[in-house]
Amino acid sequence: MTRSLPLHAVPSPCISICAIDQVTGLCAGCLRTLDEIAAWSVLDDDEKRAVWAALPERRAGTCSDARGNGAGAQGNDTDA
Repeated sequence: MTRSLPLHAVPSPCISICAIDQVTGLCAGCLRTLDEIAAWSVLDDDEKRAVWAALPERRAGTCSDARGNGAGAQGNDTDA
């Protein structure tokens, strides 16, 4: 007998590129925090959907940070 997931189950955003960025604390592949990754199996579907809902904003922030601009990017002090 094969156990299958219910039709309404929320899938994991994991894409098997697992490396935590030391600056952001987010996984480079799925953009979840370590706490979100560790708790995924016990989160209910609404909590999983909330994580999914946060990912586009995180992706936009990490893309902007990589270019050195955008929200969350560190500015350089030129006053010194």
